[in-house]
Amino acid sequence: MHIPDGYLSPQTDALLGIASVIAAAGAAYKTAHTLRAKYVPMLSIGAAFSFTIMMFNIPIPDGTTAHAVGGSLLAILLGPWAAMISISIALIIQALFFGDGGILALGANIVNMAVVLPFVSYGIYRLVAGKSVVSSKRHWIGAAIAGYVGLSAAALCAGIEFGLQPLLFHTANGTPLYSPYGLNVAVPAMLFAHLTIAGPVEGLVGALVVTYLQRTNPAMLQLKSNREKSAGSFRYRTLIIGLLVLAVLSPLGLLASGTAWGEWGGEELQAKFGFIPNGLQKFGDFWHHAFLKDYGISGYDHTFWQQALGYLLSAFFGLLVIGMIALIVQRFLGRSQGRTS
Repeated sequence: MHIPDGYLSPQTDALLGIASVIAAAGAAYKTAHTLRAKYVPMLSIGAAFSFTIMMFNIPIPDGTTAHAVGGSLLAILLGPWAAMISISIALIIQALFFGDGGILALGANIVNMAVVLPFVSYGIYRLVAGKSVVSSKRHWIGAAIAGYVGLSAAALCAGIEFGLQPLLFHTANGTPLYSPYGLNVAVPAMLFAHLTIAGPVEGLVGALVVTYLQRTNPAMLQLKSNREKSAGSFRYRTLIIGLLVLAVLSPLGLLASGTAWGEWGGEELQAKFGFIPNGLQKFGDFWHHAFLKDYGISGYDHTFWQQALGYLLSAFFGLLVIGMIALIVQRFLGRSQGRTS
């Protein structure tokens, strides 16, 4: 679901970029009065969780791959606005350092995965869970449905964005300038991957974690509604250990062969269509400064173990960057809130 550069027109990128900025401003405003320095670790852990879980590619029957995002679970635990901030941080790091998702298309990816996914998921979760007690099975059922529908809604948006390109942007003879897939191809392809495989995985992750927290740490399920009461009721150590375990296991994502639908490079599109759209040729290599492109070490990716090493380095480097961002933000908030208190 990480749309690369060149698949969307500059006009589409600009429109969705503006939408993502407006949404980010709303998230900043909504969290400004509730986010305290001591809560920054939760946002950073959310970003780290989303970053690592997206490295676990899942094979799709059509030969492509997909992945969960974790946005539904973050929305349940932190609320949709805070979840948007966490997922956006993960997406920005992926685009900048790993070339996963385009820089020009960053706004589109944020809208799909950091806005549509958590807000749709949260609305469904609250609808199912209602005012039931934390121990009610309605919470994990709601988490499962929310993850499934939320990720599928995000995939639908990406499919529409892909599919509109050849309709709106083409040469005089009808040759697509950007994404060559029309709505009749892009929407079913995106929905197939996420309705059948990735969506159920997103829902399963949410249901399992919510069930676990119901038994071991119900305070985390009340974190959004009652921060002060629940702030001291959980241990960051357990969450950090869980993230490190996910990072160590991240090379398992390499076992899924193939490329995610809509993330093919120019050579792959050339083989599929016999041509490379002009826009993709022009903008596809817009950002070529990725530190560990495609989560690997350049020239050291010929065997599975070499690729696995690249995945491990990428996972831990991503966690390190997120941790540094959290430390800077926490210190800044701590100082500014100290002056106003």
